[in-house]
Amino acid sequence: MNGLAAAVLGLAVGAFMLYFPYWWCGVRGEREEDWGLAWFMGPGAWRDTLLALVLTLVPLTLVSLHWPPEWGGPGPHSPSLLRALNLLGGGLAAAFIEETFFRGWLQTLTVRRWGPWMGIPLATLPFALSHLIVMPGWLRLATFFPGLVMGVLRHRNGSVLPAVVYHALCNVWAVWWAPLP
Repeated sequence: MNGLAAAVLGLAVGAFMLYFPYWWCGVRGEREEDWGLAWFMGPGAWRDTLLALVLTLVPLTLVSLHWPPEWGGPGPHSPSLLRALNLLGGGLAAAFIEETFFRGWLQTLTVRRWGPWMGIPLATLPFALSHLIVMPGWLRLATFFPGLVMGVLRHRNGSVLPAVVYHALCNVWAVWWAPLP
């Protein structure tokens, strides 16, 4: 697939993932708030998000200092300005799109059916697997674990916004510290 076709396909998939959950609510006559799609930071959401960031990114930063070179380490990386801006833009867009779809729509479905203990991991698995499409490699499956954190943030706070903030800041961190080829 050439670059233009890949870009068009990526935009189409992104648009679907961003807008389908809202369409779903409209067709079913359900409130967006019931799907976590009303964007707000309720009481305690900033605290929860900051705590999740500290508890995950501080240890990951220490670990990334010792990642083997074959895993893309050790960090920090020094991407060119253009590459950094490209990664940052894509990472921020991905946070909004993926959280709307996986935490807003899919997690709501799975939690309603199986409760949070099963529903959050079940919604997180396709999230992790989707990362293999963009950049194949077994280490991409590690997105399952921050996906669980984002699922808990969404569940605890009733909105995808805390998960979006967490996801976006993790993606910013990843520009310099994550093992990228």
